[in-house]
Amino acid sequence: MNATHQYMLDSYRASRHGDQAPPQPGVHDWQVVREIRDYRRFQAVVTPRRSRSRVRETLSRWLHRSGQPRSADCH
Repeated sequence: MNATHQYMLDSYRASRHGDQAPPQPGVHDWQVVREIRDYRRFQAVVTPRRSRSRVRETLSRWLHRSGQPRSADCH
């Protein structure tokens, strides 16, 4: 059953019970997209990030390189 079938079934049930019909599928899609975008922007501001400096990157490279086995021509 897709969203259109579910909407038609819910509309029928609402009319039989005298309730208000549900919103059509896709009516609130853009509002949801905007809320997700705003939430991601908020998380980007709130989440702490590690600072990446030249010294930190160089040390990281040295540490990762020291764990690798040396080839025969490097001696």
